[in-house]
Amino acid sequence: MDGNGVSVSIEVYRDAWGVPHLRAADPDELAFVQGRVTARDRAWQLEVERHRAQGTTAAFLGAAELGWDTFARRSRLADTARRCFERLERDDAPTAAWVRAYVDGVNDGLAEGALRAPEFAETGLAPGRWEPWTPLAVWLSTHILFAGFPTKLWREEVARRLGEEWTELFATDGPGTAGSNGWLVAGERTASGAALVAGDPHRFIEAPGVYQQIRLACPAYDVVGIAVPGIPGLGHFGHTGPVAWAITNAMADYQDLYRERLRRLPDGTVEAYGPEGWRPAAAHTETIEVAGGEPVVVEVIETDRGPVIIGVDDEPGSAAAWEAVSLRYPPRVTGQLGFGVLPALLRARTVADVDAALDGWIEPVNVVLAADTEGGLLHRVAGHVPVRDKANSLRIVPAWDPAHDWAAEPAPLPRAEVSGHAVMANARGLAAPLGIEFAPAHRAARIDALLGASAQWTPETTTAVHRDTDNPSAARLLAAVARAGEHLSPAAPALSPAASAVRDRLLAWDRRMDAESTDAGLYAAVRAAVVRRLAAHEAFEALREPAPYPEVFRPWLALGPRVAYALETLLVAGPVPAADVDRIVREALEEVGAGEPPAAWGVTHRLAPWQALPDADDAQWPGLGGDHDCVLSTSSVPGWTDRSARASAARYVWDLADRERSGWVVPFGASGVPGDPHHRDQLPLWLRGELAPVTTDWQYLTKEQG
Repeated sequence: MDGNGVSVSIEVYRDAWGVPHLRAADPDELAFVQGRVTARDRAWQLEVERHRAQGTTAAFLGAAELGWDTFARRSRLADTARRCFERLERDDAPTAAWVRAYVDGVNDGLAEGALRAPEFAETGLAPGRWEPWTPLAVWLSTHILFAGFPTKLWREEVARRLGEEWTELFATDGPGTAGSNGWLVAGERTASGAALVAGDPHRFIEAPGVYQQIRLACPAYDVVGIAVPGIPGLGHFGHTGPVAWAITNAMADYQDLYRERLRRLPDGTVEAYGPEGWRPAAAHTETIEVAGGEPVVVEVIETDRGPVIIGVDDEPGSAAAWEAVSLRYPPRVTGQLGFGVLPALLRARTVADVDAALDGWIEPVNVVLAADTEGGLLHRVAGHVPVRDKANSLRIVPAWDPAHDWAAEPAPLPRAEVSGHAVMANARGLAAPLGIEFAPAHRAARIDALLGASAQWTPETTTAVHRDTDNPSAARLLAAVARAGEHLSPAAPALSPAASAVRDRLLAWDRRMDAESTDAGLYAAVRAAVVRRLAAHEAFEALREPAPYPEVFRPWLALGPRVAYALETLLVAGPVPAADVDRIVREALEEVGAGEPPAAWGVTHRLAPWQALPDADDAQWPGLGGDHDCVLSTSSVPGWTDRSARASAARYVWDLADRERSGWVVPFGASGVPGDPHHRDQLPLWLRGELAPVTTDWQYLTKEQG
């Protein structure tokens, strides 16, 4: 043992890409070294995430973070994490000790990591101390908006301003949600005779990346996979040798918004009106420190439904009631976050083990694919979805109506047999009974078609699926473009020669959103012009005013992005008359035809990652291929920007025949430290759609000294 009580048997190796391969005598020591190495590699990222979970980012990043910090405080993220960890200690002491070991490792490595990360000096931030519950808080803050409950606010506004009949008009996988691709090919369809599991999670791209390649080895298991920095183990993607698994977002609805009636009594306490009448609500104030500004005091209120996240500041200061909105989400209700699943997955040897482990999963609700070396296959949903009235899934519901209570037991979770191959891409399908809005079927259908074209899949050929840029969602706009040259009348005059040339090029286009394609750039320019004109149509006048909700919910509430992502629907349905749609398309063709020829798609469709401290040297990120509904999913907001903030946060292929033939890649690199050789060395691979090899033979790894 060393001075910290840590075994000297702990070993850290690195592969050619700087990916850490960790070896220890037992799972707790391994969790410790995972925490320590992550802190050394990602200290700034870990501390930003800790502060985000606590609602303290404005203290070093300034007033721009007040919106998030206020939401984090009022939604009780840190307090929920404490509750969940306390229950974990009571119900599953070994997992609680394992999480503590990880936290001890983080605390052991933070000081060294902070010395390597220039952001600490730039902001004056000193590394803090992680608590045993901090990983749970980071998990909550990462996923609290994952299920997109703010869409209910948007539906509320559409119903109120546009009309009840249009409530679900904009239903789509919009810019505020996270999606993924995933697929499993059974051994009967591969060249090796063993299964392949592959895919890529689509998330907002952050620098450093939101995923961390890592290997965890001890006598109990030896697992490679993709971790979430700040969280022990490998929750989403892993390969233990005998079994491999992967997930995508199930698009399930498991968070509810309640319209609350609140009142303040003369003694300052707050009551909320529920099914049993007026009942006490918990209320206290918290102070948010702001770098370069005055501290801000916020009131935190919680009713029997959940924390009040909207309307806290609207109280009239008397006993008169006012309205607010509370959030109800499973971990706050149950005191469970499902962390017991994480060590169980590391120990898994068969799909039955993975299946049993995932029975304890809470959130986010995921679709899971898994395969093992014995031929076992798994396709199921995992997570906690409450059973309640369907109206809860659509809109804000009245807190005082008992019809909107949650049942004692969660919904049963669907599963399906795998025949040949299985695809998960956030589309309506296996998880359909659990949600309301799903991604369009384009990605799932395209992957299914590509997989059906061969019965000799290999890890190498699978990467072609990752790279596919066919854009099936273009079909409806192209159909409208085709109509623009037909049925000429005074209301539909002939196109100018320049606009006709644009039309002809689009109709001959191969529909591929390749970065170097000028035709893809032309399509994007016409699409953007159509979106802007549709959003400006008088039919949507009532939706143009900003919704009266906090800034943190704006990605779900802005009309422009909503029109952009619902374009396929709005071209054939909705309040804009068909004749006006045709006119808008003609005007867009004329606009693009009259301007400078659009550049190749990758010239304007550039990576735009989120950084807590944007680097002035990173003003020009590389151009990208793909589009929102391509398998190579790189999302922008058509009509407003071609820059892409959401894309593949990792790509992987797990080979069950030979783990060393597996591959993986992240957008940047293994290190979060600027200037480190492995800070962004995977970016060229990621841009080309290639994978780095998974190396598991220790003799080909480099051992770190000290």
